[in-house]
Amino acid sequence: MSAIQITNLSKAYGFYRIFEEVTFTISSGSCFALFGPNGAGKTTLLRILATLQAPSEGQFTIFGQDGVAEKDAVRSILLFIAHGSHLYDELSATENLQFSLALRGQKPDVSQLKRALDQTGIGAYGNLKIRQFSAGMKKRLTLAKAILAQPKLLLLDEPYNALDDGGVIITNQLIQDTMKREGAVVMTTHDRNKAAHIATEGAILQAGHLQLLSPEQLQAHVLS
Repeated sequence: MSAIQITNLSKAYGFYRIFEEVTFTISSGSCFALFGPNGAGKTTLLRILATLQAPSEGQFTIFGQDGVAEKDAVRSILLFIAHGSHLYDELSATENLQFSLALRGQKPDVSQLKRALDQTGIGAYGNLKIRQFSAGMKKRLTLAKAILAQPKLLLLDEPYNALDDGGVIITNQLIQDTMKREGAVVMTTHDRNKAAHIATEGAILQAGHLQLLSPEQLQAHVLS
């Protein structure tokens, strides 16, 4: 089954075209890595898939739901972890999880919250306010949210930034778990070595066009 079907997708701001006529399919049970230089439109494409921005032209579906006409249905099955943490500094780690998951209609119990925090290596800091967290700890907290939310589509913008080796392992385990339950992951990254170990599909976005990569080309040393 196709997790994402993108057809002739274009995005422009006035006369400036970010990308145009992008067409590709992402299978369920896969991890799609999107490479490209700064300013190529990788994050913009993720934001369109997350229904936070509308495409200028074209269409896309996510697990059969129209990404423009059925935004609410699409939003209910995806989770977008953006480059910033988007956390509330005056709430604790546990309170941040409770609040963000409540917005998704989920109410995990105390043991589930503790398990997710332990799984991401920050279980001892559940009652600590976010303003006292490092960038890496904030990133781990967003991973705990994803573990609890279990979205069908996981969108990750530069997921390896600010993470140590342990955080990278946790991230890859989250990606693998999403694929195992026949979900899909789309991530943007500049870290080709780390992506090569987890991605099953991929492409390079540059100069407004998308170049799909073969499984062999996903190996980091092949990419130019």
